Order: sequence, then C-alpha cells, then structure tokens
Amino acid sequence: MSLLRSERAAAAFLLTAAVLALVLANSPVGPGLLELRDVHLGIPGTPVDLSIGHWVSDGLLAVFFFLAAVELKNELTVGQLNSVAKAVRPAIAAVGGVIAPALIYLAVTAGSGYERGWPIPTATDIAFALGILAVFGSGIPSRLRIFILALAILDDIIAIVIIAVFFTSDPSIPLMLLAAVGVALFGLASRFLDGRWRVPVAIAMVILALVTWWLVYASGVHATIAGVALGLAMRRVPGLRVRHALEPVTNGFILPVFAFAAALVVIPDVGIDELAAPFWGIAIALPVGKMVGIGFGAWIASRIGPREARPNITLWGLLTAGALGGIGFTVSLLMNELAFASTPEVADEGTLAVLLGSGISIVVASLMVLRLGASYRGMRRLRARIREARY
Repeated sequence: MSLLRSERAAAAFLLTAAVLALVLANSPVGPGLLELRDVHLGIPGTPVDLSIGHWVSDGLLAVFFFLAAVELKNELTVGQLNSVAKAVRPAIAAVGGVIAPALIYLAVTAGSGYERGWPIPTATDIAFALGILAVFGSGIPSRLRIFILALAILDDIIAIVIIAVFFTSDPSIPLMLLAAVGVALFGLASRFLDGRWRVPVAIAMVILALVTWWLVYASGVHATIAGVALGLAMRRVPGLRVRHALEPVTNGFILPVFAFAAALVVIPDVGIDELAAPFWGIAIALPVGKMVGIGFGAWIASRIGPREARPNITLWGLLTAGALGGIGFTVSLLMNELAFASTPEVADEGTLAVLLGSGISIVVASLMVLRLGASYRGMRRLRARIREARY
C-alpha cells in the first residue's frame, strides 16, 4: 500500500499507462479497444447512461479532483497557502505559467479556427511534477519543494476555473442550484463523521456525492467540478482522512486508467507538414511556454516584499520549477478532450501533442532537477569543509 502512496510510483504508473495505450491503439487490438471505450453503460432505472470513456473522464476523474480540493483546502487553512504573503509568490508564478503558454498557442494557431484549444497547455500535472522531484531531487532544499507544491496547487485552481468557465455550455440553473444544495448538505454531514452515527452519516454522504455529481453533469457543467465543490465543502480533518484512504486508489487506478483511456489514440498517417496547428501549438507551448511563464513570473515574485522575507531561490531553481510545470499530462489531456470534442481527428493530434510536450518537459525537468540537486549538495559539502577548516 505504501508503494501506491509514493509520488514516484504515481508518476511511473501514469507514464506506463499512457505509453501502453499508445502502443496498443496502434496494434491489431487497437480498433477493439477504441470500440470498447465507446460502449455505453447505463444505470438501470436512472437517466445515467455514459460511454466507458465518459465514465472515466467525468466519473473517475471527479474523485481525483475531490482529493485535490481536499488538499487545496488544507493548504489554504493551515498549510503553505494560509496567508496572502505565502500565496502571492507562487500565485504570480502560476499566472505567468498560464499566460505564456496560452499566448504561444494562440500565436501558433492564429487564423486556423482552433484557437479554442488555448487552455490545453496551461495545466500542470501535480502528481507527475512531484514524482520527478521525488525521483531526481535528492538534495533540493525544502523551500523550493514547497514553492513548487504551492505553484502546482494554484495551477490546479486556475485549471478548475478554466474548465468551469470555458467548457460549460448552456448550463441549467435549476439543476445547478439543486447541486449547490447537495454540496451544502454534504459539507454539513461531514461535521458529524466523528460521532457515533459516523457509519450511516458516511453512507448518506456517499449518496449525496453521487446525486450531486449527476446533477452537475446533467446541468451542463463538467462533472469534475462536482468533485471540486464537494472537496472544498467537506470538513478539513475528515477530508484528510478520506484523502489518505483514497490516495492509493487514485494513484494506482484512477489516474492510470484515465491516462490509458485518453492516450488511446491512433497515430495519424500524415506527414509532419500536414499536422494541424493545435499539434504544434500544444507541443511548443507546454515545454517552452511553461518554463518562460513560470520562470519569469517566479522571478518577478521573488523581487516582491522586504529583502529579508524573499525566498532564496536561484534563477536555475525558478527555471526548473517552470520545466516541471510543463508536464501537463492529466489535466491537459482532459482539456484537450473538452476543447476538441466536436473534432475527433484534431483531438487525437492534440493528445499526441500533450504526450510529446509533456515528454519533452519530463526529460528537461529531470536533467535540470538532477543538476540543481547536485549543486545544492555541492554547496553543503563546501560549507561543511569551511566549518571544519575554521575549527
């Protein structure tokens, strides 16, 4: 079980699932897997009827967003983002990491008719970024790890807002209000989880969560927003317990299954010059835009406030944070599905671009993290020698 809680394992499972899906989709079993993904599974006696692919992206992924919201609430209340002073620097870097990739994408796709895909390269996969840090980041100081964690969490907030605002069409206000009631009741019920009625309360909360999820889905808002709302509404302490219990399920099943389903793409038999503009926009904006945007934003943020209160992070450290931010993966794949839902052929190229851009970022970030860790370890050894020489 401890393996499934590991950041390294989570990143490995994600990458393995995506590569396996890409290989299988382009093998003789590919057509069968693609047909299986489109098979509809309904719940008898209810209006719920989704394809397996949508059960994964709208259902399972809502659990991932629920756990992300629980972690976010903890950070906002007692963690690294519990004050304006703590949150402002990674927030500026996160905003820079959204603006730069979006501008690069829009510049590449200008006039193509596919400008709506600009949100795709703005996301960061927090599980993958922290996994790279865990694998290659020996010696990196805690202040940089905390900065990257806060940056990734804030990046997730922006992604959630983008999904809610830009990928919602003709929402049903009555259903949204009913969903809001469900969220409120869910949050109220979470206050009674520590009493003697915790088992029936927990059962009632599961039912409330499922009903709320369906109301959000039926309202026209992307169903993952239900997970976010429920996670933020839940009381912090029981929420952290639920997060701890479900973390192995998320790392070992939900995220790999989503990565597999999203990366189940047939590589188009076209020349490089025939690839659509979104492919190039995403493939360039993820590794380049994120590094430039986050690096520049973090540099500006590091100059804010009294000198003694500024985080002592080198320029290379800031650029490393930007390289890690270029690993879009999970949320970028989701946004790609949403942005190009009406043009499957472009969505397939977008998926390949997300994998390519994220892959470049993985390699670059791994090398930069290795060098950064070696640099900090060397500095510590030098300080130790100086102290020994003095005494």
